[in-house]
Amino acid sequence: MSQSRPLLVGISGGSGPILGVRLLEVLRELGGIETHLIASPSAIRTLALETPEWPWERVRTLASHVHDHRDIAAAPASGSFRTMGMVVIPASMHTAAAIAYCQADNLLVRAADVTLKERRPLIVVPRESPWHLGHLRALTQLAEIGGTIVPPVLGFYHQPRTMTDLIDLVIGKVLDLLSIDHSLTKRWSGPPASDSRG
Repeated sequence: MSQSRPLLVGISGGSGPILGVRLLEVLRELGGIETHLIASPSAIRTLALETPEWPWERVRTLASHVHDHRDIAAAPASGSFRTMGMVVIPASMHTAAAIAYCQADNLLVRAADVTLKERRPLIVVPRESPWHLGHLRALTQLAEIGGTIVPPVLGFYHQPRTMTDLIDLVIGKVLDLLSIDHSLTKRWSGPPASDSRG
């Protein structure tokens, strides 16, 4: 997939906005990818509570463009604004359900809805645990209409040593789905030859 088109990044009010921050940070480091950020008021509030080292004014500088979530006339609200897709990271269950059931009453959800209707990749990183049946049904509906669900599940095969290592595993999975090259984590290539049981 071409990296010349912009990538939409939505940050909603689920716990873990550092995931969205890290995605923006990595995309900026990679270079050549224009990003359009849409954050909900709850996301900005959660940033202040969970990551005081990343105030909103600092986070917004990581994106090429920032849109007010209330501005449904902004470019990402139209399918004619061509993008490589959208990542909602993290996605509160409220936002995930709104996307699943086309309740596009703000720009974040509208942009996600447009991404789906234009058959572009929509990656949703839901932040809630445990999931009850209502959550599961909403996420199933989202998958059925074309979204890709990437829960921020811990992985240990790359032998993480820091919180950033754990976060980067999730970010790497998101970038892989968008065909964006990266070297955030060591890719699994099987056990050492001495450990093989072939």
